[in-house]
Amino acid sequence: MAKLTDRQKRREIVSLEESPVSRALFADVRWSWIWLFVRLYVGLTWLQSGLGKLNNPAWTGNEAGRALTGFIQGALAQTGGQNPQVQGWYAWFLENLVLPNAALWGRVVAAGETLVGAALILGMFTGIAAFFAAFMNVNFLLAGAVSLNPILLLLSILLILAWRTAGWWGVDRWLLPALGTPWRPGLIFRDEPRPETPVQDRRTTVT
Repeated sequence: MAKLTDRQKRREIVSLEESPVSRALFADVRWSWIWLFVRLYVGLTWLQSGLGKLNNPAWTGNEAGRALTGFIQGALAQTGGQNPQVQGWYAWFLENLVLPNAALWGRVVAAGETLVGAALILGMFTGIAAFFAAFMNVNFLLAGAVSLNPILLLLSILLILAWRTAGWWGVDRWLLPALGTPWRPGLIFRDEPRPETPVQDRRTTVT
């Protein structure tokens, strides 16, 4: 039994090799043009929706909250039956936390949609923008609104998976190397300059 315990202690973490398809789609910049079209579609959809709300008095003007109140009331009407479209816990959240502050939340939704759309179009913080896009899609779905939300949610998840290369044709091409990640500091946070990689060893994949 002691030998088994020692063996378990010495056991190394197994790292499974990534498939060529997923590596090409999510880490190879030669395929990053695919994500440019996905980004533009998702980004333009959110930007158009957000700007429409920003210019609508029922969302951000003197009547702020009226549009969101109507949306919430429609969602609360879908809570009946054995298999309701809107689940009870989410209906409680809408009724007790969102509805009393509908004017504030309306402005947050309008600003959030606009910022997410602009970031995706520019390819700036693409992974983060796609995360918040997916978060908004999930909330709309939980509120019983289908429309384009399932499609946008799927595309946003793919953009999150491709965060390393999805913004290659955008601001992230320069922003990500400069800022880096929590596990790899960028150029502006390094104490010492990183040695240049020899030309013959350069890859088209991003880690």
